[in-house]
Amino acid sequence: MRITRPLIAALTIAVAAFAIAACGSSDDGGSSGGSTSTASGGKEVKKIAFFGFASANSFAQATWAGVQDSAKKEGVQAKFFDPNFDAAKQVSQMQNAIATGQYQAFVVQANDGNAVVPVIKEAINAGIKVVAEFTPVGTRYDTIAPQVPGLIFVGEAPTWNGKSLGELGVQACKGLNPCNVAYLEGFKSLPLDNARTNAVKQELATASNVKVVASVEGGYTQASGLKAAQNVLQAHPDVNVMIGSSQAIEGAGGAIKDAGKTGKIKLIGNGGSTQAVSAVKAGKWFAAYVIAERSSGAKATALAIAAARGSKVAPSFDTRKLQNPIGTKTSLGSFTGQYDD
Repeated sequence: MRITRPLIAALTIAVAAFAIAACGSSDDGGSSGGSTSTASGGKEVKKIAFFGFASANSFAQATWAGVQDSAKKEGVQAKFFDPNFDAAKQVSQMQNAIATGQYQAFVVQANDGNAVVPVIKEAINAGIKVVAEFTPVGTRYDTIAPQVPGLIFVGEAPTWNGKSLGELGVQACKGLNPCNVAYLEGFKSLPLDNARTNAVKQELATASNVKVVASVEGGYTQASGLKAAQNVLQAHPDVNVMIGSSQAIEGAGGAIKDAGKTGKIKLIGNGGSTQAVSAVKAGKWFAAYVIAERSSGAKATALAIAAARGSKVAPSFDTRKLQNPIGTKTSLGSFTGQYDD
């Protein structure tokens, strides 16, 4: 919730991180070994390519860990192509991978969901099974239905994410009238983030006691969150609730502490990192919207391999089925997060 600069967001709805090893830093990224495998009576699948946000991004590392989990289980080789948040480079890498004829399936975590449409069509026409993971491919952000014929999508709609964040904000505001809310949105230049932001605001507007006093870029780093929160608190010292990416909310904690308001502002993070989950369980945050990203990567890869072998698979999978995303202290249970910020 992520591409040149904007797509760092994507990644970042999210834009999130996972300290798992095993990914190279070269142009191609890393590879995971496995023997050639075929389904009984099906097509042979030798290699699968993973096009992630960036090998240095720990959210993408979580996805890659899941990709490797399924590839190893199925005896298929997997390779991480690293565009380092560059949308154009990611498209070029996909074109080159198609040209080699080595890959039977792609898992695509697009930095720019619009930029990859032509090359995904090219891959599908070349007989490669393509699964888009996390980032919707196309111009709609309110559905998980594939927007390219033949494409499979594993993830959720950004507007669903935004609506849930808004619902958590309304819950946090219960008993306060007025309840002043600050939303630290991702990147204003990113259509996906704008769709999420609109959904958050629409849901907050359903509660008569809730007032959105600030909506500013919080980004997807602690540094950007710290700066955004400092600006918000200077202009609106009476903020009651703050919502943003988990990374931004972690950074906001510093500004809140400096303002002498620790424990006085309810915090809601978007992204279920181990740090975010721990903060909720410890009572430091009101809630977090959690994502089981390693499990999502594994699911996307399993579907890609099955489809490449000739099996019929569903055109989409809602990743909210992997883990209840509404992460409150009472609902998280044993979930600990699958990546680190």
